[in-house]
Amino acid sequence: MPRVARPRPGDSFDLAILGGGSAAFAAARRASDLDARVLMINEGPIGGTCVNVGCVPSKTLIRAAENHHLHGLSRFRGLEGGGGRVDFPELIREKDELVAGLRQARYADVLEGLANVIHVEGRGRLRGPDEIAVGDAVFRAGRILIATGTRPAVPDIPGLSDPGIWDSTKALAASSLPDRLVVLGGRYVALELGQMFARLGSRVTLVQRSDQLLPDEDPDIAEMLADTLRAEGMDVRTGAQLTAVSRQGAGFRVRMRCGGATEQVDADAVLAALGRAANTEDLGLEDLGVELAAPGDIAVQEDLQTSVAGIYAAGDVIGAHAFVYAAAYEGGLAAENALTGAQTARDYTAIPWVVFTDPQVAGVGLNEKEAAAAGLEVDVSVLPLDQVPRALAARDTRGFVKLLRARGEDRLVGARILAPEGSEQIMEASLMIRFGLPISEVSRHFHPYLTQGEAMKLAALGFDRDVGSLSCCAN
Repeated sequence: MPRVARPRPGDSFDLAILGGGSAAFAAARRASDLDARVLMINEGPIGGTCVNVGCVPSKTLIRAAENHHLHGLSRFRGLEGGGGRVDFPELIREKDELVAGLRQARYADVLEGLANVIHVEGRGRLRGPDEIAVGDAVFRAGRILIATGTRPAVPDIPGLSDPGIWDSTKALAASSLPDRLVVLGGRYVALELGQMFARLGSRVTLVQRSDQLLPDEDPDIAEMLADTLRAEGMDVRTGAQLTAVSRQGAGFRVRMRCGGATEQVDADAVLAALGRAANTEDLGLEDLGVELAAPGDIAVQEDLQTSVAGIYAAGDVIGAHAFVYAAAYEGGLAAENALTGAQTARDYTAIPWVVFTDPQVAGVGLNEKEAAAAGLEVDVSVLPLDQVPRALAARDTRGFVKLLRARGEDRLVGARILAPEGSEQIMEASLMIRFGLPISEVSRHFHPYLTQGEAMKLAALGFDRDVGSLSCCAN
């Protein structure tokens, strides 16, 4: 574990950081590069959400579930699929080993190597614009960065606060696989973990309030993803208003209204994936006048400074883009602005994102709904995966690639990919938007044949021609 300083009241630092996740570590590293003396105050496991209870544990279990699913499925007539048992406790132990190893190698050991950074375990509370208390010890700092992250939110719905109901953290640490599972929500966490449990053997009912999954996205993505999940055996219910959750024997009963009718589903476990709440309580923010934005995130200016001079915030706690790579970017930028006096504005141009279902959903820039809301006229090219040789050879043509071009221009403004390993394809579109690479250049550039990446070239060609009439290699 990292070096832990003995609190010495009155010690002074150039930068004090509240938090121990990605934003905090990026800030500590950037501050160390600037030869600043840094105090990092963290309560709980070092490494924050991503390595401990988020990205790392979920993605390894999702991949395990995918492997099990594929063992029972063959898309080739010459191969016979077969299932196999699931040792769920062993999967959890294996996941825990991975988490512990990465937490040590990527956080604790990294912190050891930052000579200018002192780590204190405990809960920090602001006593003033340049004072932080940890227990009875008070430290001073020229600048303060709040990077305390978020936790699963619990909406005010009868029965939802029952301690037996899972949030994502509890689900990823479950001791056994439930036979019947109800998942509440229809975004990233609900979709990823719902499909994961279904593929491992649970009978999953997914309950989403909106009329479609991923309600901010275009209907074509949402509908095809919902159809895919249903084809795997999940009971996906959209337009369902959750009214109550109650104990029913050893399990739970979930009540909802669907199309004016009242329905109920019994389950052995309930996973509530209904958003996240910022960890801003009892930090002393209100006493100092640090402004909060609804629903409790810290409000920041474009340079990541809060409403109080000298106090900055970064990462999930500001509610901008809840991605670990966005948090790292914000942490480094906040530290640099705080310590150098710069006012560099945050820039999320062409930030990509992924939903790790199978097929994966990946996006960057605008979708059709967002373009229309912005008053931007666009041309749309949609390439079904059955037009991609790699997908045909793999016998897996689920999904499509959709590109949006500013009308009358050779400029990409958005991309959406629904495809197996779609996450590995989205960066080309991101770089096109970020650096203004003309779509026509992409359509002329070499893309290796029989790769999923060739889909981007084919979709780019699809603005102006029928790709079905092309020979191999998009010639």
